[in-house]
Amino acid sequence: MSGPSENDILEALEQVRDPDSGESIVQRGMISGLVVKDGNVGFSIEVDPAKGPELEPLRQEAEQAAEAVKGVLSVSAILTAHRGAGQAASGQAAADQGQGAAHQHGAGQQGGQEGGQQARQLAPDVKHIIAVASGKGGVGKSTVATNLVLSLSLLGLKCGILDADIYGPSQPRMLGITGRPQSEDGKILKPMQNYGITCMSMGFLVAEDAPMIWRGPMVQSALQQMLRDVEWGDLDVLVVDMPPGTGDAQLTMAQQVPLSGAVIVSTPQDIALLDARKGLNMFRKVDVPVLGIIENMSLFVCPNCGHESHVFGHGGAKTEAERLGCDFLGEIPLNIDIRETSDSGRPITISNPDSPHSKAFAEIAGKVRDKLFQGTQKAAPKIVME
Repeated sequence: MSGPSENDILEALEQVRDPDSGESIVQRGMISGLVVKDGNVGFSIEVDPAKGPELEPLRQEAEQAAEAVKGVLSVSAILTAHRGAGQAASGQAAADQGQGAAHQHGAGQQGGQEGGQQARQLAPDVKHIIAVASGKGGVGKSTVATNLVLSLSLLGLKCGILDADIYGPSQPRMLGITGRPQSEDGKILKPMQNYGITCMSMGFLVAEDAPMIWRGPMVQSALQQMLRDVEWGDLDVLVVDMPPGTGDAQLTMAQQVPLSGAVIVSTPQDIALLDARKGLNMFRKVDVPVLGIIENMSLFVCPNCGHESHVFGHGGAKTEAERLGCDFLGEIPLNIDIRETSDSGRPITISNPDSPHSKAFAEIAGKVRDKLFQGTQKAAPKIVME
């Protein structure tokens, strides 16, 4: 028997009425981003941000209507702030929109200390959340994030990874995970696992080739839900594989999540370093510590003759780190083994832990661990001979 279709869900949502107009929320065009996969349903309800908090009952009603459809296993409905085209997109309006979306999910940032306390509800049992980011795409950020979290785990830390790249989720493939997250109560999802790492990604909820045509507020809400409505458990480190750039998703993570720090990934070439600088400055502006810069694809060593080629230049990230006053964490070469193992779901740090590439990741992970837990670990006892 086939599962429910999008039309089945929309037909059920036709019965839910907008309290202001009395019209169906489907007729009003309030439903967007509808995804139906293997009985799991997700959609957004676009509302006026000023009325967000009072429309929580509408969200619950829509969720219950979708849950009543035969074959539905779980439903995730979120409210997203929507502004009419006639409204000015001023900086304050954008800030209000982001704040409205956050309030709708009970994890808003009020500003100052109160905002921090609210945000921590997103992942209450995680000791440290770090963002792995890049100013532009194509620098191997996700590959670095995957091998970094695995290397941290090999150092004895309990780790997880959140694939925050909504538009191009890659962690399911890189970690060799298939299937979909389960929920015992229909509200909280259990993250997927492999190699001792817990993982959550939009890639588990939509088809690999399905395009994510979402507005900024919808992305913000999805990220909040993947932190708040996932049973991350007691983790030492949660690595967030950020989308490239410095847009809505990055600001949401930087402002509404208690980040312990950020790691910037760049290639040595000037254009990548320029964008990496923008990413680094964004985190600094929102008071997120930058743990350091990683130079990926630093050099290429020919597997046949051993000749070294600096395809994208060399040493640019280290020089940039010195110029910007932050730490240089290390360099990773451009190597076919790293690419092939990532594509096959067996990252180099797992499939060949004794390789020089794995050791490079391990050295970087050690530096990150020391920065996160500096001063929190007890020194080993000393034996004193008298």
